[in-house]
Amino acid sequence: MRRTADNARAEPTAAHAEDPRPRRGRAVAHALARAAERWVTVSRHKLSAGEVGSLPVLLVLAAVWITFQSLNQSFLSPRNLSNLSVDVAGTGLIAVGIVFVLLIGELGLSVGSISGLAAAVFAVLNVDNGVPEWLAAIIGVLAGTATGTIQGFSFARTRVPAFVVTLAGLLTWNGFMLSILGTSGTVNLDENGLVAKLTSYYFANDGAAYGLAAIAATIVFLVHYQDRRRRETVAMPHRSLGGIAARTGALAVIAFTGAYLLNRFQGLPLALLIFLAVVAGLDIVLRHTHYGRQVYAVSSSVEAARRASLSVTRVQTSVLAISGTMAAIGGLFLASRITSVSQSSGSGVLLLNAIAAAVIGGASLFGGRGTTWSAALGMLIIQSIASGMALTDTPAAVQFVITGGVLFAAVLIDSLSRRSQKAHGRA
Repeated sequence: MRRTADNARAEPTAAHAEDPRPRRGRAVAHALARAAERWVTVSRHKLSAGEVGSLPVLLVLAAVWITFQSLNQSFLSPRNLSNLSVDVAGTGLIAVGIVFVLLIGELGLSVGSISGLAAAVFAVLNVDNGVPEWLAAIIGVLAGTATGTIQGFSFARTRVPAFVVTLAGLLTWNGFMLSILGTSGTVNLDENGLVAKLTSYYFANDGAAYGLAAIAATIVFLVHYQDRRRRETVAMPHRSLGGIAARTGALAVIAFTGAYLLNRFQGLPLALLIFLAVVAGLDIVLRHTHYGRQVYAVSSSVEAARRASLSVTRVQTSVLAISGTMAAIGGLFLASRITSVSQSSGSGVLLLNAIAAAVIGGASLFGGRGTTWSAALGMLIIQSIASGMALTDTPAAVQFVITGGVLFAAVLIDSLSRRSQKAHGRA
């Protein structure tokens, strides 16, 4: 039926029209539902192809935190979480360097000795010889870079497996450390010095922690958005805007919650800020630079990389050099935590924890898979176990058993995922 003029006049005016906000709300809900459905579909496809991602790591971390929180209500307290964020930095930085070595399918065994050597060089230069702290710290880090470069060049040129070269380095650099420390055996650092403040300084202003959380969420959104635009331009599969928003929102919730808890104690630790900056920076190097693509190319096939005119020797040497540098920086952080360097520096379970952190976090022992965030997540799990054990007065032996079990599970998942990927590829 055709509308009449009276009918038209009887229609509601713009002021009395239906409120469009409910329709917008339904549209947003539908968009989020489609994004969630797509995420589930993609996740199922990745799992069937053996691409487990970081899901197992996050589940293990959640299980560890829930378990220890139920045993001791102080586990997730601001004080303990703040101490946890500082404790992960030293060994975590060493684990980040190990990820580079694991990516090319090799294993470095000398990072513990290199960390002790770098700390000893710094301590003797600064305390015993009066060299300014900043200069002594740089020389200590360069000592780690030099040892890593020597090992990397030896491995790349002789083609002797890296674990053999670094095993020899473990003994050699430990001997150098003992020689540098001399008969005294222990050097105490200035508790108010530059290196000591690496793990003792906190940004008390609440804005520092919240600002870091906001910056992290913004960077994640921009990186994923730019990646989406780049993939969309060349007609490659890409994340939806809803998926990017959901991922960014989840990270923002975690980041701002962490900032709130840190501010309830002493504020943002300098050690955590440096650690996250290094992890994020090296992640960008691996994922978004020509050098990073070369590392992954060598990890896939050394022979194919050579045929593609890549300098395999340079890449392998540089990977071990980065590992040595990170070990040296981690050694300074470990010395900062106890404000001393001794003949036991770099020994004990340090090497095992660093390797375990990288593997537990998702780096593959078979090469080709892993990110710097793998080391961060793995170290968080290991340190959470250690912290929970200390709060519950559990014997150290149990801690080793649990950490070993988690490591074995990570290697098992890695092996099974590789088999699934090969089977999926053949299919």
